[in-house]
Amino acid sequence: MMMTDAGHTSVRIASTPEIREQFPALTRSHNGKPVAYFDGPGGTQVPRVVAEAMNEYLFNHNANTHWSYPTSEETDAIIASGRAAMADLFNSSPSEVVFGPNMTTLTFHLARALGRAWGPGDEVIVTELDHHANVAPWQALAVERGVVVRTVRMIPETGQLDWLDLEKQVSRRTRLIAIGAASNAIGTVNDIKGAAQLARSVDALVFVDAVHYAPHALVDVRELDCDFLACSAYKFYGPHIGALFGRLELLSGIDFPKLRPAPDTAPERAETGTQNQEGIAGATAAIDFLASLTPGDTRRARLARVFRELHARGELLFKQMWQGLSETRGVTVFGPPPEASRTPTLSFIVEGVSSQEVSRRLVECGVFASHGNFYAMTVAERLGHLKDGLVRAGCACYTTEEEVARLVDAVRTISQ
Repeated sequence: MMMTDAGHTSVRIASTPEIREQFPALTRSHNGKPVAYFDGPGGTQVPRVVAEAMNEYLFNHNANTHWSYPTSEETDAIIASGRAAMADLFNSSPSEVVFGPNMTTLTFHLARALGRAWGPGDEVIVTELDHHANVAPWQALAVERGVVVRTVRMIPETGQLDWLDLEKQVSRRTRLIAIGAASNAIGTVNDIKGAAQLARSVDALVFVDAVHYAPHALVDVRELDCDFLACSAYKFYGPHIGALFGRLELLSGIDFPKLRPAPDTAPERAETGTQNQEGIAGATAAIDFLASLTPGDTRRARLARVFRELHARGELLFKQMWQGLSETRGVTVFGPPPEASRTPTLSFIVEGVSSQEVSRRLVECGVFASHGNFYAMTVAERLGHLKDGLVRAGCACYTTEEEVARLVDAVRTISQ
């Protein structure tokens, strides 16, 4: 497939069949049917190069850091390479990239550090639309520091934030707005720049959960004007490792809990213990995999082209899924429609059939889709389905029209 950049140069992006060839998991079958993975919002499959990069590190470079022998120096270089790759994904500097086990752990760590400077009378704003990894760490400050946590409502009918409620919650006491870039449950994409403008109006900070956003749109922390942004590589074809962007001046000055002998310069001062170094190698390989899908002068430029094309492909797949499921008797779909700002992730229910049973019966057709509240339990509660949860299907770079059709046909059979 061809696409045109701003300079009107036609650039080829790898086709879906070419992409699929790089994922060993796609050769799996179940009940004699090829498996269609719609569980990407909970964790994508990985291309071969990611596993190879992790093996290469463990077999040939495995060591701890900052010592004067080859494997340690090679490990230092691999971590530096990982920061550079993640910086290209974020549009930040490598010194603004912090690694950790996952987004949840990084957020708890950052919240605790920021909370050391806050107390009674200070306020943090969270939203009902968020994964609770961007809620609970800030709520903990209410217990630990007496901080007031205010919650912005979501509108169940549209799956979007109540923007007027957000504006009303912001005040001179606001210290931070914690907001998701995209809902992992229903795909809603939020106006992060708008939230940042509200925060700046009262000299507050902005923390962005980009775990569900990062696989579908190229992050640009400068454009978003956020202070912190976190994501997890296993949502964009990498291993289980998290990454945090933080403005350098903030990472350099925040009172992070740390061991006395540990480095006191950013970004390492924000990291605790020995890192998942093979995971960093794998995350680098995942970013390079995406960048390899098109030619270009820089990794960031290649990523921009690839994400634009994958976004366009995802939109077409999502429209097919939305139309097919929304027209199926007994099926209710949730979240903004295809023409709204959203990711290609859809949650739904089937009348009279529990979400767990729907997921189990989809497996019989070789379709793997998750069920539950996806740790966005407030979303499920506001939609009226906290007890049985939702069924969630998300499109990834390897999803095909045939797989979407198979999902829709299987749901139609279940709903009869």
